[in-house]
Amino acid sequence: MELWSRADPQLREVVWFALRCRALALLLQASCNPLVLQAVFNLLIPDHAADAFSPPRPGPRGGWDALLERLLGGLGRWDAEHFLFIAERGYLLEHNCAFLPLFPLALRLLAALLPCPVPLQPRSRLLLAAALLNAALSPAGVFMAAAYSESAFAALAFSAMWQLETGRWRLGGLLFALAAGARANGLLNAGFVLYARARRFALQLQGTAASPRELPVLCRRLLGLVSSSALMCAAIFLPFAVFQYYAYVRFCEAGAGLAPSVPGALLQLARDKGYRVAGVGEAKPPWCSQRFPLVYSYIQDTYWNVGFLRYFELRQIPNFLLALPVTLLCSWAAWTYVSMNPRHCLTLGLERSKSEERGKARDGFCGPAAFVYVVHSTALLVFGFFCMHVQVLTRFLGSSSPILYWFSAHLLLEHEPLLWSTGTDNPASGKPLLGKSHSSSGKGTSDNPVVRLLLNWRSTTPLSKSILGFFLGYWLLGLILHCNFLPWT
Repeated sequence: MELWSRADPQLREVVWFALRCRALALLLQASCNPLVLQAVFNLLIPDHAADAFSPPRPGPRGGWDALLERLLGGLGRWDAEHFLFIAERGYLLEHNCAFLPLFPLALRLLAALLPCPVPLQPRSRLLLAAALLNAALSPAGVFMAAAYSESAFAALAFSAMWQLETGRWRLGGLLFALAAGARANGLLNAGFVLYARARRFALQLQGTAASPRELPVLCRRLLGLVSSSALMCAAIFLPFAVFQYYAYVRFCEAGAGLAPSVPGALLQLARDKGYRVAGVGEAKPPWCSQRFPLVYSYIQDTYWNVGFLRYFELRQIPNFLLALPVTLLCSWAAWTYVSMNPRHCLTLGLERSKSEERGKARDGFCGPAAFVYVVHSTALLVFGFFCMHVQVLTRFLGSSSPILYWFSAHLLLEHEPLLWSTGTDNPASGKPLLGKSHSSSGKGTSDNPVVRLLLNWRSTTPLSKSILGFFLGYWLLGLILHCNFLPWT
């Protein structure tokens, strides 16, 4: 508590605001399930018969299981069914292998450690563990609250990026490796390691006249750089590679002794849906015979039809509209950065800028340090828009790159006069600002800029309304639609 009281007041405000947001999100998520409000939602929004993975559940459920399902059942929709099923039964079905093991393992461990004074079925314990784990990792919206791996991935990846920025290479590499065990796109984070090491070496070479006698030293440094970078990248790729090998042994090795005792209801579901069950049947999956047998790419291609331009169909226009705000925002971010730093981008940030030489490099979103993050975000945006189910683009980018948040904050700070004012008056109307601290000491008061903008909504600019409206709308609509199995996946 003493450390908390000494913490930065802005940090304390961010933490409290995050906790309040998560509490409200869980309250709204729970309110989607009770009978009265469920009837209201059914009246306003037609029920959607989703063709999603829905494994049979053992019964009968106890009273505590039913209560927990009513309170937190909305967190177990869509992909969450896969994670909860894997955590309970393991990788029993082939298409479950599209979901990497770190998050299910964490759920299983936490569910086993949770003290439980009342009897609960395994799914109920896992659902409770998912709600608690994700609430501790992220305060963000529905996909960070549901039993998805996005929250764990974002916590690991963003922490690793921070460790690299502060020069803690080994810890950053370890966190990136763990992140790659949560989501496959974590493999791209190896680029941060390669770029950071390459840029550091390039900047060290600039401004120094190397004599022939120093060439052996430079060669040794370069060799050490290459070898250490290769080892760190190998460590980042290792969890994904080990899991691919595990899937090969489980589904491709004959007589591996892995055939589990599969419930009859689950076998019937597998026959009806065409799911391949581990240890059941003699025919090997086609991917087992490939030169590089990757179950992940096979599942994405076969079960979900993921591939270049495959989603470009007229019937998918609503999903492209759903992804339009984040597409425009991240595209705008890339254009803004390139237009502000053309030479820096052309030289890939490997040339020391004049501002850096003077020791006055620009801070903030348009600073030189943001280059690699902009490249990473843009690469994810292009890949997600052209090769993935585009409706997942917002959660894909929001859990993988900080650019979405940095650029939104940059736009608000650059174009919102209410955030420029240091006094208590609205610069546009001269009226006092709601939510603005009047205390000179600042103790016991709140000066959260987001709260201030929301309380003074009518006085904000159209751009601020658009940005805040996007985040609030996505948060609220996601809570309502996702928990009703509507297409908010």
